[in-house]
Amino acid sequence: MDSRKLVLKETAVIAIGEVLCSAAMIGVFALLGQFSLAVLLGALAGCLIMTVNYFFMAVTVSLAADRAARGDVEQGKKMIQLSSTVRLLVMGGALALGIFLGANVIALVLPLAFARPILMLAEFFRKKGD
Repeated sequence: MDSRKLVLKETAVIAIGEVLCSAAMIGVFALLGQFSLAVLLGALAGCLIMTVNYFFMAVTVSLAADRAARGDVEQGKKMIQLSSTVRLLVMGGALALGIFLGANVIALVLPLAFARPILMLAEFFRKKGD
């Protein structure tokens, strides 16, 4: 499969999973009587932050793999390290902005933890050969 299509497909899996998990999280907030606009803002922002972070991580890994395939392994390694640092700083800034704008902190941060279970579940349902 073309690396661009793979990046978009995997990012779509993360985006859909983030939306579903965040909807469930909002439902729990509502059941506990804690739902508010701040919770909704936090959930939406957390979903967006995680999806964008995953997309840029996938693009960087794909580009680094292409470089490694051409024999430039060291440059690919540096690219991944720089991307990791930049993405972490941008995520921190986005989280700080969300908190500053009044988002619920739990609803903002919790979607960041959804990615790993989403990927594990997607792998469980993946067809052989995909």
